[in-house]
Amino acid sequence: MTTLAAPPTSGSLGRTVRSEWIKVASIRSTWWTTLAMIVLGAGFTTIISGVVAGDIASGKSGDSPGEYITQGLIFSQISAVVIGALVVTSEYGTGLIRATLAATPVRSRVLAAKAIVLSGFLFVVGTVTAFLGYFGGNAFFSNKGIGISLGDEHILRSMFGAGLYMAGLGLLAAAVGLLVRHTAAAISIVLALVFIIGQVVSLIPGTFGEWVMKLMPGNAGPGIVVPVSFGDNMLSPWTGFAVFVGEIALLSLVGFALFQKRDA
Repeated sequence: MTTLAAPPTSGSLGRTVRSEWIKVASIRSTWWTTLAMIVLGAGFTTIISGVVAGDIASGKSGDSPGEYITQGLIFSQISAVVIGALVVTSEYGTGLIRATLAATPVRSRVLAAKAIVLSGFLFVVGTVTAFLGYFGGNAFFSNKGIGISLGDEHILRSMFGAGLYMAGLGLLAAAVGLLVRHTAAAISIVLALVFIIGQVVSLIPGTFGEWVMKLMPGNAGPGIVVPVSFGDNMLSPWTGFAVFVGEIALLSLVGFALFQKRDA
């Protein structure tokens, strides 16, 4: 009597998460980009704080230390976008996506695992970068007698908010990566959306233009990172971040729908 082999079963979410982490950790560019994220983010915060500390202490600039204590994270955004795009698009570039889907045919589980690994990794790295920048920059401010305490208003929120924002940027890039399935294209689109289009729409006249500018991802999301608001014309930190998350969720749903229909 011939015994039929049992059909292959997809792994659990936990196993899929471990598999995705191994893939992310095994890519050399992940670690180089992570290093750049930390060095640029914390390094530029420290340098900028050192440059402005004297003027702030003397009252020349009229600014506060809180306006600069996360300044270097502007540069970290680029690394977060690159890592987010690579988590999705690198598999299409190498053809590994076919093996991934063969091992885990449930596509929703694959994307859930990627999202967990990506957001968790970038949250940790973003938060660590923010704290390193705080300690480096605050050393200069403290030397001038204008140091910031972690217990001061909004400081801890901005430290952990940096991790949340970097995780969000990574997920945004991953969602775009699902749509275009090309690394350079995904990175270019997200960077343009965050750094360029968000400023261009400010040229739209009237109240409509103001609201479009406020709701752009590169303007709504970063408010959670800075202890001092960008200005009265921006959304409050948590409201802006909620809008940012909603935009990521919407784009991710579109990407998921296409991922379900397309061939690998």
